[in-house]
Amino acid sequence: MYRQLEPQRITATARRLAQRVGERFPDSGLSRVSLELCALSEASERRAADLRRSDWRVRAGIAAGLLLIFVVALWTLVQAVRGLTLASSVADFFQGLDAAINEIVLLGLGVFFLITIESRLKRRAALRALDELRSIAHIIDMHQLTKDPEHVIGSASKTPSSPARTMTRTDLTRYLDYCSELLSITSKLAALHVQSLSDPVVLDAVNGIQALTVGLSGKIWQKIMILDAIAAPSERS
Repeated sequence: MYRQLEPQRITATARRLAQRVGERFPDSGLSRVSLELCALSEASERRAADLRRSDWRVRAGIAAGLLLIFVVALWTLVQAVRGLTLASSVADFFQGLDAAINEIVLLGLGVFFLITIESRLKRRAALRALDELRSIAHIIDMHQLTKDPEHVIGSASKTPSSPARTMTRTDLTRYLDYCSELLSITSKLAALHVQSLSDPVVLDAVNGIQALTVGLSGKIWQKIMILDAIAAPSERS
């Protein structure tokens, strides 16, 4: 029961998080990003089901192609047997053998191409979706980029180009925490694809997204730890 990720639960978690972000930071960019992540979660849920499901239209085309290859190979073999003659020399024998091997290799490549069409189509769809998840991870990182704890400490001097920083320590901590949660959901959505499609290329892409989200979340938690350290002396006093 708890050995696989459940897409419906991830989507429900994303929706609840979007509600929390919208209630605390209404009309904010992070709120709109959380809603976009909800849409990606719903799309990932449908895509995971598609990746697990067999595409019978593609399989019917593959079966037709394999049947055509078999017919052509059988017809070629029959024609070769009808015109079979003893080799006049060793050179002729090896020339005929080389031609037969080439034909077998080409037929094998054709069969391999056909039987891997479905997996390659699914891989393409999964990689396209993973690119979207990678992009939204970077977008989440952009939203926390200027949310530094320095303005809470009051040690940083402002310049005319400095962004507006009006959040309190508590709001800033919650904002950064929401960013970390959004990155975590992004990582879980990526894992859905490799759970539904066992493919080494997809697995490598998912591992890349998970490493990205862990690294970005680590930077966020460094800021949260600084904010917690600021709050500790005041709480003790």
